[in-house]
Formats: sequence, C-alpha cells, structure tokens
Amino acid sequence: MAKRPLVIAFDVIETLFSLEAVRRRLTDAGQPGHVLDLWFSRLLRDGFALVATGSYRPFSEIATSTLRSVTGHMLGDESIRTIVAGFAELDRHPDVDPAVRLARAAGVRMVTLTNGSAENTIKLLQRAGIDRDIEQAISVDDVQRWKPSPEIYRHAALRTQVPTDRVALVAAHAWDTHGAHQAGLTTGWVERMQGAYPDIYAQPDVSGDDLVAVVRGLLALPAD
Repeated sequence: MAKRPLVIAFDVIETLFSLEAVRRRLTDAGQPGHVLDLWFSRLLRDGFALVATGSYRPFSEIATSTLRSVTGHMLGDESIRTIVAGFAELDRHPDVDPAVRLARAAGVRMVTLTNGSAENTIKLLQRAGIDRDIEQAISVDDVQRWKPSPEIYRHAALRTQVPTDRVALVAAHAWDTHGAHQAGLTTGWVERMQGAYPDIYAQPDVSGDDLVAVVRGLLALPAD
C-alpha cells in the first residue's frame, strides 16, 4: 500500500508550467498553433527512442531537431533558437501556488524531476516565485536517461536520500506516472490533459483534476 511521501517530485513541463508561451512563439514565427502539439509529441518520442537504443541527447538538442522536422525545415536558425528558448519562459498553472503551499505547510519536501535541463527549470521556478520551496531541480542530464526510464526516478530518491517508496512523482503525463510506479515510487496523476487514465498503464496511487487535489490525496496516505 502506498505511503504518505516524505518528498514530492513534480514533473515540470505541462504539470507545473503551461506550454502556451511556446505556442505563441510558434505563431509569431508564422506557424499554426497546432504545430506545438505535434512538435512536443515528436520531441518526447525521439527522446524515448534514443534512450531505448542506448543513446542520449539533451532536451534542447532534440527540441531543435524535431522543430526543424515538423516545420518542414522552413524556419531559420534565429527563429528556431527563439522558439526553443521559450521553454525557459513558461507560465505556471494557477494551481501551482496553492499546491506548493499545501505541501510546505505539511512539512513535505519538494523537488522537480524533468526531461529538461536543470538550468531552465531553475529559471522557471524563479519566474514563478517558488524557487525557495523547491530544494532541488533534478534533471535527466544527471544520469543521461530520459523518463520513463527507471534510473531517473531512482536517482531522485538517491538525491533526496529517502527510500524510493517515500518519493511521490506528480505528473500530468500518464506515461510518467507509470514509469515512476514501475521504479517503485508513489504516484500522483493530474487529470488536466488526458481526462481519462489509459488502462494500459499501472494505475496511479492518487489522481485529481488539479495539483491541489493530488497533493491533498498524497498527504492523506497512511504515514506507516
């Protein structure tokens, strides 16, 4: 049975921060807004494929490569750089602040765990004003294995020095919560993107329609 976490590890992109700022940069560059959805899906796919075949590239390199591909190589280098730079200037979802306050008041430690870079994540946390609440920005760059590889989830437990089952991964991506479950973490799924959890994945320990509901559910788990 899942236990109340000592550490909550929040996924970053789409869980804490919206991608709409990047969509605006795409449209400013003359691209249809829906290109974002295809681009981000391809970005994840290529990251997963590289890891599955024993390779690795950082987020920014894959983002640049896949953006060129999905736009038919029609964007210049400067436009590509401007759009990809938008990942460091995302806006937080409105439920982030109350969820962080709830975890902080309960004395639960918080980190982030992302396929992006620690540097960009720190910038996002500072822009959102929650950098003092998040004790570490943990990136897949540390182990060169993208989520949902088990190594990165276990690395989060090592970095926070708590047992794996006392770390809870909170994410808006079902594949992410499934990966964390398979690695032995407690899981919380935010329903903001998919609506219904896919039945092909291990079910999350807690789910809710926003971050506050998920954090509240995690805090309600038994301590022992």
